[in-house]
Amino acid sequence: MTTQKLDIDAVRQQFPILHQQVNGKPLVYFDNAATTQKPKEVIDALSQYYTGYNANIHRGIHTLAEKATSAFEATRSAFRTFLNAAGTEEIILTYGTTDGINLVAQTFGRSFIGKGDEILISTMEHHSNIVPWQMLCEVNGCVLKVIPVDESGELDMAAFENLLSDRTRLVSVVHASNALGTINPITEIIRKAHHVGAKVLVDGAQAASHLTIDVQALDVDFYVLSLHKMYGPTGVGVLYGKKDLLNSMPPYRGGGEMIKEVTFAKTTYNDLPYKFEAGTPNIADVVAARTAITFIESLGKDRIAAHELSLLQYATDALQGIDGLRVIGTAKNKVSVLSFVIKGVHHQDLAVILDQQGIAVRTGHHCTQPLMQRFDITGTTRASFAVYNTTAEIDRLREGVERAVKMLK
Repeated sequence: MTTQKLDIDAVRQQFPILHQQVNGKPLVYFDNAATTQKPKEVIDALSQYYTGYNANIHRGIHTLAEKATSAFEATRSAFRTFLNAAGTEEIILTYGTTDGINLVAQTFGRSFIGKGDEILISTMEHHSNIVPWQMLCEVNGCVLKVIPVDESGELDMAAFENLLSDRTRLVSVVHASNALGTINPITEIIRKAHHVGAKVLVDGAQAASHLTIDVQALDVDFYVLSLHKMYGPTGVGVLYGKKDLLNSMPPYRGGGEMIKEVTFAKTTYNDLPYKFEAGTPNIADVVAARTAITFIESLGKDRIAAHELSLLQYATDALQGIDGLRVIGTAKNKVSVLSFVIKGVHHQDLAVILDQQGIAVRTGHHCTQPLMQRFDITGTTRASFAVYNTTAEIDRLREGVERAVKMLK
């Protein structure tokens, strides 16, 4: 069955921020791997919360509190469906992917990964999936091992298998690389890690808006994501965890909502998922996050993916002919991220000139400094595409890069 194409003009009309000029030029926004723009319905959902039923949740019995609580929990239910979790108790609402990884490191990690135990990560990890494990190793005496990446930006799976052992307690890998776009074979990674008794955490920050995710089919132990990369608000994320694992883990933070009863002698902790949700959460943005999920589902993940893949292919072909340009990350399976370097041109200088033409790209190491070292570069220029981008915008990118190269060389 052929997938019906999206009406991109109609999609673009839903994003107010896109219809402006930057430095006297129509905005071209190619920094979607850092954060996506927000459709008007998400912005309206935020406004409606604050103007209609702003109240703290769970403990109030008045009408506004009950309405806010219902909306907040409706978002949790939407995430359960979005990820195909077995139940809402497996959906922990966090402040983002980084918060979710740190939660696992400070609870599961401190409790179940001890001296001499091993954690496997990959060379392409974001700093958020490196530093928390280094911190754990410093405290608990566990050992961090790294899966290498080949020249195309794909994981060396043979090396991964060789690193696995009966000392491996956790494998924590990115689903899709923010710096390269590489989609990792997480089904195979999970299966092989489970074979040696290890648990698996998958960083889905870059994958969640592009790929269909079924945590039960994957049999993944933990999955983390951020809404601001999914057309949703900032400051909202999800940690999915298998129920038995979450029940075995101690609380991460102490305070309101994560308790059942407090005395000076002892505190009894709340049930899942509230055990890990201390304090007043980011209510308004969580409420609006459900609208972002609805937006994605209304377009269809398959149609979004097809459009973004076509943009990636078009951009790769369009930029390949530029003198001195080299794409960093040529994996067979990628999300819509195109990173490149140009001989004799510093990526920051290139970005400044592109910005003068109204074109927003990201430059630098993309919080993946070890990966940049692997490719013997200091950073790249990264153009990342979302559902509202067009081939006409890519044409402007090519023209802008060509103009910059002439100016800088």
